Amino acid sequence: MMDCMEIEMMESTANTSPRQRGHLQTLENMQDKTCTHKKTNMETILEDLGLEQYYKDKLPLSKILEIDAKAISDDLVKCKSDLPWYFLKKLTMVNVTARNVKCISDCDLYRDETSETTELDFDDLFNNVETGESINPLDLITALFLCSDGFVQQEMALKMSMCQFSVPLLLPNCDTTRCTLMLWAMRDIVKKYRPQHLLQSKGFIEERIVHSQLPMVSFVRLGDCSMSKSEILNKLLSSSQQYHDTFVHRNMECGDSPRKISNGLTEITWYLPCGNKNMDIFVNPVAVANLHGDIASFETQFSFLCQTSEAVFVFFDHLDDKCELLINTNHKAKIFLVGSPLSKSEKSLKALKTLAPSLGLTKTNIILRTKEKNDADFVQDLKKTVSDVVEKSKMKMSVEQMVGIAHELGILVDEDSPECQAGKQKADAITREIQDIHKYKENQLPLQGRIWKELTCLEKEEFRLRKAGSENIEQYKSELQRKKKEMRKKQNSYDMSPAMTYFIDAISRPGTERCYFLKWMRMNLDNVSRTKLSTLRELYKEKCNISVNKDEIKEIDIQLSNSSLGTEHFFREMGQLYEASVSLPERDLSRKQLQHLPELCAQMLLDGFPLELVDGDASNIPLRWVSDVLTKLNDLASPKNKIIVVTVLGVQSTGKSTLLNTMFGVQFAVSSGRCTRGAFMLLIKVNEDVKKVFNCDFMVILDTEGLKSPELAQLDNSYEHDNELATLVVGLSDLTIINIAMENSTEMKDILQIVVHAFLRMKEVGKKPKCQFVHQNVSDVSAHDKNLRDRKLLLQQLNEMTQAAARMEKKEKNKSFTDVMVYNADTGNCYVPGLWNGNPPMAPVNAGYSEAVYELKKTIIHLLGKNEASAQTILDFRKWMTSLWNAVKHENFIFSFRNSIVAEAYMRLCTEFNKWEREFRKEMFTWVTKAETRISNFGLDAESETTNITGFLTRLKSEALSVLSKWETKLLENLKEYFKQTEGHVYLVEGYREEFSNSAKSLRREMERSVINQLLAAADIRRGMNELDKIKENQTKEVEKAVFELIAKCRQKNVQMTDTELDQEFDKMWREILKKLSFSEHKPKDIYNSVSYSLRNNLSHKGSRACELLNEKNLKACGSGPFKYTADGWFNRAKHTVSKLFNNEDHVKCVQKMADSIIYACRLFVAEKIQQKSNYHDTYIQDILHIIDERLQQNNDVTIDIDFEVSLKQHICGFAARDFQKMHEDFVHEHDPYRCLMKDKEKFRTDFKDVFHKRDQCQKKAKEFTEKYLKPAVEAYVNRYLGNDITDEMLTKEQFSTRMSFQYAILLDLLSKDDFSKYLYYVRSYENYVKTWILDQIFEHFPDAKSKFEFEDRRLKISISNINNAIHKAKRRNSNKLQMFVKDMCKELHDKLAISQDARSAFMILNQADQAQFAHWLTQSVKDMEDSLREKFKKTTFKMILENLHVKPQDEMFKRLIGCGKQCPFCGAPCEAGGNAHNEHFASLHRQRGLGGRRWDGSEKLVTDICTSGVSSDVSFRCNETNNQWHPYKRYREIFPDWNIRPDGSFQASDFWKYVMTKYNRNFADAFEAKSADIPSSWKDISIKQAKTSLKESFNKN
Repeated sequence: MMDCMEIEMMESTANTSPRQRGHLQTLENMQDKTCTHKKTNMETILEDLGLEQYYKDKLPLSKILEIDAKAISDDLVKCKSDLPWYFLKKLTMVNVTARNVKCISDCDLYRDETSETTELDFDDLFNNVETGESINPLDLITALFLCSDGFVQQEMALKMSMCQFSVPLLLPNCDTTRCTLMLWAMRDIVKKYRPQHLLQSKGFIEERIVHSQLPMVSFVRLGDCSMSKSEILNKLLSSSQQYHDTFVHRNMECGDSPRKISNGLTEITWYLPCGNKNMDIFVNPVAVANLHGDIASFETQFSFLCQTSEAVFVFFDHLDDKCELLINTNHKAKIFLVGSPLSKSEKSLKALKTLAPSLGLTKTNIILRTKEKNDADFVQDLKKTVSDVVEKSKMKMSVEQMVGIAHELGILVDEDSPECQAGKQKADAITREIQDIHKYKENQLPLQGRIWKELTCLEKEEFRLRKAGSENIEQYKSELQRKKKEMRKKQNSYDMSPAMTYFIDAISRPGTERCYFLKWMRMNLDNVSRTKLSTLRELYKEKCNISVNKDEIKEIDIQLSNSSLGTEHFFREMGQLYEASVSLPERDLSRKQLQHLPELCAQMLLDGFPLELVDGDASNIPLRWVSDVLTKLNDLASPKNKIIVVTVLGVQSTGKSTLLNTMFGVQFAVSSGRCTRGAFMLLIKVNEDVKKVFNCDFMVILDTEGLKSPELAQLDNSYEHDNELATLVVGLSDLTIINIAMENSTEMKDILQIVVHAFLRMKEVGKKPKCQFVHQNVSDVSAHDKNLRDRKLLLQQLNEMTQAAARMEKKEKNKSFTDVMVYNADTGNCYVPGLWNGNPPMAPVNAGYSEAVYELKKTIIHLLGKNEASAQTILDFRKWMTSLWNAVKHENFIFSFRNSIVAEAYMRLCTEFNKWEREFRKEMFTWVTKAETRISNFGLDAESETTNITGFLTRLKSEALSVLSKWETKLLENLKEYFKQTEGHVYLVEGYREEFSNSAKSLRREMERSVINQLLAAADIRRGMNELDKIKENQTKEVEKAVFELIAKCRQKNVQMTDTELDQEFDKMWREILKKLSFSEHKPKDIYNSVSYSLRNNLSHKGSRACELLNEKNLKACGSGPFKYTADGWFNRAKHTVSKLFNNEDHVKCVQKMADSIIYACRLFVAEKIQQKSNYHDTYIQDILHIIDERLQQNNDVTIDIDFEVSLKQHICGFAARDFQKMHEDFVHEHDPYRCLMKDKEKFRTDFKDVFHKRDQCQKKAKEFTEKYLKPAVEAYVNRYLGNDITDEMLTKEQFSTRMSFQYAILLDLLSKDDFSKYLYYVRSYENYVKTWILDQIFEHFPDAKSKFEFEDRRLKISISNINNAIHKAKRRNSNKLQMFVKDMCKELHDKLAISQDARSAFMILNQADQAQFAHWLTQSVKDMEDSLREKFKKTTFKMILENLHVKPQDEMFKRLIGCGKQCPFCGAPCEAGGNAHNEHFASLHRQRGLGGRRWDGSEKLVTDICTSGVSSDVSFRCNETNNQWHPYKRYREIFPDWNIRPDGSFQASDFWKYVMTKYNRNFADAFEAKSADIPSSWKDISIKQAKTSLKESFNKN
């Protein structure tokens, strides 16, 4: 055997012109002289192509399928290292231009730029010989096959075959000088054709090409040949109408570049007839092999071809000594000599004469091309010869049968690798047993047949309850659950079949062996089922077109299902084995043995194998199996676990799978025998270089069964099935491709209708996916412009369908298609020409198809890159899939979609909004507190010197409105920014944006009303106090004057007076001053009159009946006892009677419950005002009436009349007026001038004595000022803020963060205590229970004085710091009077501490005292006060402190957490919707109506039905709101439009209340004076652990 370099040089020389040969010879001589060692051609080529790293560690398929920058780049190939990736990119997209591999070098670019300006040089023009820098396409293909693993080789061979390229049969390796038979690489090629003997029957053959028994005709070259053998072959295999380059030849782009590593490459292609004599070149199939290189250099390959071919055609220019090779070679093939015009030499003729007898040559075996014969004639002669050979062929051999010959000749076989053989043996062990597919599935895969389909029916019925009839819903559901358990038990009774044992063992093997096994399994199973399926499918299509007999079609559909067997059936069985095992106890050995299966499947997903999401036969998702696989996938992929999802929808057989395969290079089943059923997902890795664009790690591709498929089109549930599938995949996808074949335009409308419904449903749950329409089989280059009218028509149809769908779904606000999804009529349509360029099977893929799909791919990637929402994690996808499928299983799930991801997003929004609201309220509380302090200090501060109280109030109102507007804007901006996020799935709660925006505005209105009323009340009270303060100030001045006169008088005596004498003189003076001063009595006003006036004003627009009722009863007689509502009047008595009769909730109880709630809220308000020990103001009663009106409006579903409203308002105003009257009288008494003066008598006496004796009073007065004025102010400050601080602290806890978390915490606490009395208290008196529970939680958080001390101490430090700063600033002013010092201090504290107006008068007698000394002692007194208060706070219990707080934490928290206070009209579950202005009420967990005392008609037994089950069923209800007429549960929103009761997402969701009712059935019956409920049997198995789990599931706390 000649060495590699000699072979290459010989071949290169043979294929070049004499001039080029001379140039190459010169180069060779130069290299021989200058180089002692140089790289081999293999090393050079691999280095140039950048493939050296893959020569040992083979290129994997995952690397090729990765989405990277090159996959969507149109950049020109600028260097050789880009060539392999360019070729693979084009090839994976089945682009027939893939072999055009010339790169644009820098010199090419320079030449292009300078060619127009460079002067013409004729010498240079003729001497400019290309140096062969380009790489021959065959070298590139050879290098890639040598550097790729078996799966990439298989993928390349398949795609090359689709392009009608020849594929490697024998792959050379010039490093080892051995070649390899590429059997494995060709195994995936399946061909479908119609030979001559099937013309009449219109039958066809479809099989793997390596199995096809075909005659092979080989073409080789001996020595040099001036004719291009490969080009001749291309003409031979091409029709006269369409030429195609099957083989690479010298006249192709870069085909003339010297071959360096591909000499010895033997390629194969097949000519397969279509059954049309006028079009077929050969009427029977034939394999055509082509050896590149001189056979003299490649004797092994030549020998192989001679032993496997029917005929070998030897091309030559000259025959010489080399022709002995033809004689010596052991061959079975007929030899044909094909000579060129140069073959007429004497030497050649002599050689021919020698050869003819030895080879048995006749005239027909020698074909000579003369100069007179053109290419067409020559090819025609050759074609006739080949045709004769094929027709008379006796030797037919499949590629598979060539293995023996290859081994004999020392040729390697790619399938001989240990991993491949191990995989084959394991696959064969399973598939060799298959005789009858249907029986095999029943015996070896029993869990997925009838049992799984029955389980599917039970699951769907459990959600839809179509057959429940008049049965007890919960009993019916329990029976379904029992049947499901029986089915699972039946599944577990089967031992694992041998086939599944082998299968699981095989996929548990190391990666490469597992991949080979699965590939062998897929191919073996396809081979087994192909023949049967192809025949059935053709029959099916025929019947669908001509028959209206549904039974006949259904029967064939069943046969199709039974005859189909693929790897998905084994994985499906694996899923059922796992799901059945999960129903066993956790410690069961069988369960433990199968726990590893999800991880196995997850690993295979990462390896590029598809996972069946929707079982196409049962139309169901094995949720537990798929969920656990996805969980394990997330674990394996983390932290790189973000995904985006692309899916395709369309009519069957419109090329959806082909479209995906072409776009992403994947391998979804596309042959006619294996159409997609159900839905499959496949993972494609996203390369790091484009990860920033997508913000994801993987792209998930969903391939789905065709909508309106022939399998289902004639069946009753076709539309339902299509709706389910479309809704699921649209819901799971970030982008949906709608595939439309133009020939199916009539069916297109039906598909669009289904798709529009699916998109509308997703819009309603907050997901607005992107959409791209693909119009197949549109080939005109001007299609986009020509179809402008069609696009407008399509959009019009889509809009009409959207409106129709919106009417059906009762969502009429959606008027156009773009309302429900992201779609642009101009950019959202892609026109794709037909797949084949000609008539199959010999037609290559249309280059226009590949290019159009590539453009579509770029568009899709661009759209996904613009995705505002962040990519979801695999766990998010799992949650979304689970919730979505559960929703799909409801017959009418449009309004009831509940998804844990949506719930999480809603919870996050609520938490954020609650945090903003808390900040708003805190800020306004601080502002109002300061404002009230400023009003209280008006007169002591600088502001009183420039304006009066009215002007000051106006200014404060303006400030308040400014602050309120700022915070309202901030809230709305926060909301706006929140929805700009890409994380957290905020787009899913976009529908709630308006509600929360309205809640922000509502909060501002509520705060504005409250703030303005507080300012008005404070200002009016301050006005009232001003008069009293002036009186007290005048009195103090008179007393001070009298005291100074007395001191002067006593000092004039010049006698040392005793204290007794001084007391006598003081008492005498005091009596005289009292006589001198006039004390006008301040009588309390009648609060009842003010309250009555406000009440009448409030009811003035209610008509004469209200006025009449007000006149009948005096307000003083109201509100003294409990409020009791009775059904007075004929109408109310009748309603009460009917309610009792029909066992509805008593109307009287309903109204009484509402009244009690309103009364409680008003009592809280009154208590809060009384706690402040302030004076009464009319705004107080106005606020109370506002609370009543607001609550009555919120409870508008409770029917009331004017008599009830008036009596309720009279009752509340009665007790409020009584309490306010006492508060007012206490205030007047406390601030009576005479009483205040008498209270200060002893202070004046002491001051008189001290001044008389000239004692230093600084220390004493400082202490007195601190104790009398500063200490109360500090305590008031602490108490005023402490309640709010405690509330804020509690609201930061998780259980108080949102109303849903609050409900979860309450129910979890109930479960942990497991006390019937508490359950009863909760269901009977929800609000009271909640108030008690909140208080208990506060006490639990603050168990002793120490726990709340830090809050008191913080406020104490703030106030002490403020006082010390005020003292420091007052000292710096250096006023000469102590009174001015105190006034300066008060000015500094004007908005911080509310100091009594009497503070200044306390120092009138001490005007001349030493200011610095006073400041010193005052600072010391403040320090002592701080220590004293700190000790007091430490000792004061939390219960004691609660009484003095201005804001009661328990009341404030109740107001914040109770929300709207609405409860489910059926079961009483509280509303958990966030914000105050929500449009819909909802609860996460509903309960049995029997827990509210409801009984069954006639039996008096407590009802076990749950409203979440009722709304899915066909049962009816009746109540007061339906006028006691039966009304379907499904249409409950017609009666209760504000409530959104979501159907039970799973059977376990309401286990909490089932557990409670089962355990305390007798107790509840006794409490409600009813009979015990008939508890469904399945409820009795629910444990406390399951109850707790159901709570977590319901409130999304997993």
